[in-house]
Order: sequence, then C-alpha cells, then structure tokens
Amino acid sequence: TTRAAGPRGPSRAAPSDDGSTTAEAFLSSWGFSDAELLKVSKRYGQHFTPDVQNKIRPLLRWLSELGLTDFEVRKTVVVFPRVLRTRLEETSKPAVAWLKKLGMDDKQLAKTITTHPQLLSLSLEDNLKPRVQWLKELGMDSAQVSKAITTFPNLMGYSFEENLKPKVAMLLRLGFASSQIVRALTSFPALLGYSSKRLEHRAQVVDASGTLTIEALIGRMSLTDAKFTSCFGQ
Repeated sequence: TTRAAGPRGPSRAAPSDDGSTTAEAFLSSWGFSDAELLKVSKRYGQHFTPDVQNKIRPLLRWLSELGLTDFEVRKTVVVFPRVLRTRLEETSKPAVAWLKKLGMDDKQLAKTITTHPQLLSLSLEDNLKPRVQWLKELGMDSAQVSKAITTFPNLMGYSFEENLKPKVAMLLRLGFASSQIVRALTSFPALLGYSSKRLEHRAQVVDASGTLTIEALIGRMSLTDAKFTSCFGQ
C-alpha cells in the first residue's frame, strides 16, 4: 500500500544547488523548526557540517519516496541525526530493500524507520540477515519476523552472545516451549529488551505463584518494581 506523503511547502526548492547551502538552511527549507535544528545539531556528535548535496538531499528525498510524510522525515532525523552520515547506497537502501522482500509493507517500514532510524545504519550482512535468520530458526515465519521488527526494531541491534541467545536459553530452561517463545516474540518482542536479571527474577516469582505462562510473564514484565512487589511480595 502506497502512503501519501504529507504536504510540502513551496520553500522546499528554495536552497540553491550550487553547493553553498548550509545544512541548517537546507533542513529549515524542509520545515525543521529552530528547536528541531538545535536538537539535530547537538545530537549529531561533532561539528554539524554534513554534506547537503551528497548526504542530506539524497537521504531526505529517498525517505519521502519511501512514503514517509514530512513529519516522519523530520522525526527520523531529529531522533537519530547520525542518519545524515549513513552510506545511503551501500547500507540504508539495501537494508530497506531486503526488509521489503521479507514482507514489510510501506506502513510498517515508515513506522520502523521513524521509531528506530538507527536501523538505517545497520549492516545488512552483519546485523539484519543473521538476526532474522536466528528468529526464523526459533520457528518464526516472515510475517511474524516483520511484525516483531516493526514493533521493536531495537531487536536488530542486540548482541547475539550477550543478549538474544542467553535470554532465549533462559526461557527454555524455565520450561517454556519454543512455540511459546515464538508467540511471545511475535506479540511482545520487547520481552528481550529487559535485563536478564529482571526477566529471570520475575519468571521465578510468577512461577512460584503457580501462574507461570508466557502471557503471564509478559504481563508482569512491564510492571514497575513497586507494583510487582505489591502483587507478589518480592
């Protein structure tokens, strides 16, 4: 499904193409407010002088062509200004093309990019493909993987050895079947975003209460420590 881009003001064409336009002026022409520009500059991580002609202009145009609205384009840059440094042809475009082949539609892509634009800087071969393959080996199909990535894109940046594999191994050790873990990661992939200590402690406490199911664990993980303690006494 093609998503209509948001309205674009006449100032979009204002910056010249002679290479003299500053990054701030060009972004301002796209509708970035002074407050947004300040955030972008501070979060960029170094002197804010990205190449307008070879970096900013092609990136913003491409994001618009993907179907992101002007608001979503601005949010993407404000959330992760270092996206202005990404190698568009070598990294970002291949990653998005591959996610489309996986089955993500335009709406899912826009949501994923807007909420976690860091995804555009991840290596297809080193990050995305291995993690998707691992999820499939757990038993997830392409539709379930697409949903998990859209819901919790951070999953694609987590370490195998320090995060993903140990947590899944823990859930298996606690008695959950692979099918239950697949169900959990499809509906609530942020489960793997909690610390191992919190995950194991809460699973053990819920298990001791005699109500340990994957749904019960998911429901208890998001409780504050105070609320959890009031419910289970520890």
